[in-house]
Amino acid sequence: MNSSFPRLLTLLRKERGISQKQAAAELQVSQALLSHYEKGIRQCGLDFVVRAADYYDVSCDYLLGRTADKSGAMIAVEEIPNPEDGGADGHFKGSVLPVLNKKLIFNSINVVFDLLQKCGNKALTEEVSDYLMLAVYAMFRQLYAANPKNPAAMFSEPAHMYGAALIGEMSRISANIGYLTTGHSLRDEPGLTADKLPAILPDDLVKEYPLFATSLLNLLRKAENRLS
Repeated sequence: MNSSFPRLLTLLRKERGISQKQAAAELQVSQALLSHYEKGIRQCGLDFVVRAADYYDVSCDYLLGRTADKSGAMIAVEEIPNPEDGGADGHFKGSVLPVLNKKLIFNSINVVFDLLQKCGNKALTEEVSDYLMLAVYAMFRQLYAANPKNPAAMFSEPAHMYGAALIGEMSRISANIGYLTTGHSLRDEPGLTADKLPAILPDDLVKEYPLFATSLLNLLRKAENRLS
């Protein structure tokens, strides 16, 4: 059984707000055995996986960590909502400051990914994407953990370890990006020589990205104000 199963089994029970004793009775196992399953001490059989999936109304694929969708659906690229949409009516929701900052970030990321497209380097795109995903992960996890009632089983990385692991991984990714952009190969992907890197001048940014350049320049200014 993979490492996601104990965590998701615990998370589903806590989301439903039932005790381990009640869940064990309804799943037809002892509380001690369910406790072992939830802690990953013992592995269960396929029959229990199916029973638990039916009980919590999720797919076996979700319970085994093979998909993030509880129904078991695998999302396709075209099914992912566009961040620019903001909502069903195409407008961002919320007060002025969050909406402004969200637009600055989304618009700036559009520029970053267009530049990555021009670089045409798969490894570089993966590293930059992973770095941004970890930044979002960190902020979401902090907000999630602020309420002690939210079940810790949402995450597989322990609370006392993830901070250091996050800093270490983001530093490693940053080093990989520097490695690639100075001409060194990574994961069989050749590095980028200077002639392969897009020339970026402030005036050119405004010309090439008329909708996004102002957001990017404002974001850079806000970031440097924080750093100073």
